[in-house]
Amino acid sequence: MSNDLAAPRTSWLVPAGLILLSLVPVLAGGVRLTELAGGAEITAANSRFFASPGPIVAHIVAVTVYSVVGAFQFAPRFRRRRRAWHRAAGRVLVGFGLVAAGSGLWMTAFAELPPGDEGLVGVFRWVAGTVMLGSLVLGLAAIRRRDVRRHRAWMMRAYAMGLGAGTQAFTQAVWIGAAGEPDHFTRAMLLGAGWAINAVVAEVIIRRRGWRVSAA
Repeated sequence: MSNDLAAPRTSWLVPAGLILLSLVPVLAGGVRLTELAGGAEITAANSRFFASPGPIVAHIVAVTVYSVVGAFQFAPRFRRRRRAWHRAAGRVLVGFGLVAAGSGLWMTAFAELPPGDEGLVGVFRWVAGTVMLGSLVLGLAAIRRRDVRRHRAWMMRAYAMGLGAGTQAFTQAVWIGAAGEPDHFTRAMLLGAGWAINAVVAEVIIRRRGWRVSAA
């Protein structure tokens, strides 16, 4: 009997953990959407969102759907039992992922940034957004060739970048709990560490499962 059939409950631990990891940025995004929709008082801290709400709304909605629904793609037993759902959800998730990455890159390039978000933070966002965008395109191209191994590897890389905000909430919380509020440079490194941790974890899983592939 396979591990998925022998222990059906444990097969939900991974998606549950991924949803839990995404909880903080999803809740924060919900607060931001409520703020924009409810006509909250415009302050120095949120004026940039009211000045150009379209990209931030698109980003929040896309990241929320991509993070939460995408977590179920990592439940092997559920995926095998509902292949039609997996394929349909995958198509939708690629679209939301492209919107999430594209809107993030747009805001990095054109939106008004708060103090400390220039320079190194911008570089990290460009790298993460580009990796996510490229991984989605390569993953889609792979499945169209019926190359399942490459498809899985690239989609895992894309999801790792998309879930960066969840890990960043953890890295920043640990630092604040131990050393207090970080300065601009330390905050930038903590944000970069969030994406780096996700990337390393994804690569370890890919190699252990034999999905290691080149970019070709």
